[in-house]
Amino acid sequence: MKPFKNTVLSSIPKAEYLLIQPNLEPFRFDQHCVLHEPMQELEFAYFPNSGLISLLVATEDGRTVEAGMVGKNGVIGVPLAVGLKISPLRYVVQIAGDGFRFKMERFPNRLKLTPHFQMALSRFAVVLGMEVAQTAACNRLHELGQRLARWLLMASNRVDSSSLPLTHDFLAATLGTDRPSVSLAAKVLEKNKIIRYKRGEIKILSVRRLESFSCECYREIQQFNSMLGQK
Repeated sequence: MKPFKNTVLSSIPKAEYLLIQPNLEPFRFDQHCVLHEPMQELEFAYFPNSGLISLLVATEDGRTVEAGMVGKNGVIGVPLAVGLKISPLRYVVQIAGDGFRFKMERFPNRLKLTPHFQMALSRFAVVLGMEVAQTAACNRLHELGQRLARWLLMASNRVDSSSLPLTHDFLAATLGTDRPSVSLAAKVLEKNKIIRYKRGEIKILSVRRLESFSCECYREIQQFNSMLGQK
């Protein structure tokens, strides 16, 4: 039995898994850990079994906004799959979890021997690109309350839990706004009994009502991921 829940790794044939298995190092994703800084050379590809990693755009004045998120549905460091060694994004662990990492220097050689693995990575890269584009539109065109609802739904899908260990400060950095604005948006959801917030944790009380509060971007991103047989 394969020792992972990561859907990219789970999708490949056993023969290819046996070829890459010696290169998969168990790894613990600690909350708020920075896995990669913008424009630095990528050292590892990461395959989460659990947890949640944000792909952040950082500006010169220190502000950030999320461009995408990855859980057990994908891989961090996907540029390596197409021969690129750098990424303009900051990879930050939002929710702790575990998984595997694959050292970059071993990656190209293994891809040559594992065509199904390479195809799975390439397909995920394309779908992630669609998600990043939709998220960019959402961040520019939709209200914070809608964006927060969309983000909570996506995060819940990726960790398979309605309870999310998150602070308003970290959500503000992710959504590219300030803490008071996030707190106000969260209070609207609480008042409507859609979520419950206590220090350091947000619990989704009604997925259906949260979906109705979200913008259409959540449904669009769901459709993208359905191409991979994922949520």
